[in-house]
Amino acid sequence: MPSTIRCNVAIVGAGLAGALIALALRETRPGLDVRLIDGAGVVGGNHLWSFFAGDIADRDRPLVAPLVGHGWDQYDIAFPAHRRTLTAEYFSIESTRLDALSRERLAPEALMLRRRVLAASPTAVVLADGDRIEANGVIDCRGMGEIGHFELGWQKFVGEELALAQPHDDPRPMVMDATVAQIDGYRFVYCLPFSQSRMFVEDTYYSDTPDLDASALSARIAAYAAARGWAVDRVARSEVGALPVVYGGDFEAYWASGGKGVAKAGMRAGLFHPLTGYSLPDAVRTASILSRLTDFSGASLHEATHALAARTWERRRFYRMLTAMLFKAAEPEERWRVLQRFYRLDPRLIRRFYAGQSTIFDKMRVLTGKPPVPIGRAISAIRETQL
Repeated sequence: MPSTIRCNVAIVGAGLAGALIALALRETRPGLDVRLIDGAGVVGGNHLWSFFAGDIADRDRPLVAPLVGHGWDQYDIAFPAHRRTLTAEYFSIESTRLDALSRERLAPEALMLRRRVLAASPTAVVLADGDRIEANGVIDCRGMGEIGHFELGWQKFVGEELALAQPHDDPRPMVMDATVAQIDGYRFVYCLPFSQSRMFVEDTYYSDTPDLDASALSARIAAYAAARGWAVDRVARSEVGALPVVYGGDFEAYWASGGKGVAKAGMRAGLFHPLTGYSLPDAVRTASILSRLTDFSGASLHEATHALAARTWERRRFYRMLTAMLFKAAEPEERWRVLQRFYRLDPRLIRRFYAGQSTIFDKMRVLTGKPPVPIGRAISAIRETQL
């Protein structure tokens, strides 16, 4: 017989954003009855998230520190006419660790997995099995809303964790190897040395469409590994994804598409970097802000999350403009030139760029000099795009 479950905060969607909010609330508001609800059987899905140390505010690092599984203090980039090693702390989090930490730290009743959600309102969640959750406030973290409200391209990828038959000798991550053949837009390979016998390799494309042939990309990863001299014993884990990279659109329409009056976080709130598509820094920041609230009513949660998302959208005009130039001014096979030029700039500028903290001088530096795309097309792309 259907039942009604009452709690203080119901978080719909146990991905990165939802899980971080639940963990943050457990730490700062242990008296709250928080429920983390998802139709899947694990927290975090099947993902790998990476970030630079500068992406996370100092006060928020304790939230992510227990999740970090791998870290480095330098990384490499490679382009046809430019190679470089940059100094910056870089970390990776595996979804298995997020799942384990959530099970360890959250109360047993807080994890409501394998419970499919039919609908969510500011104060209630309806489950497919007929049960209903009534909460002081609901936060929806179920992934993208109506993507048609955005003008966008895609960062799509296949990533594989390779178990190697012999140790490799690559101590640093290769964050961007664009010396590979350019296919379906801007293509690069991303490599993370988890250990001497484990290498994560991701074949990535900045493309006009989200479509991909996973088997073809897997074959390209195998060819890349062979070219690097890595003897692959087996593929230990693989993941497939397509992240939106946004250059325009109607933020308020997108927000409303995810449910009017309902608090939102993560991709559903539009909280991701417009050019990289990465959402981890925003997810950490959101969890930190919500953990400091004193009012967890639906209205209060909606006000806080909407204000954060709207403010972030406004502040990221510059990044949407650069995304427009990449997708609308550069020919797909020539997009690598934009990134090659970018990676010649000051390492401190690059770090601030990824953190979404570019200064006015950074922006001027990025836009000055000989452009890597036709200037007329760059101006036209900016004019045609709603920023």
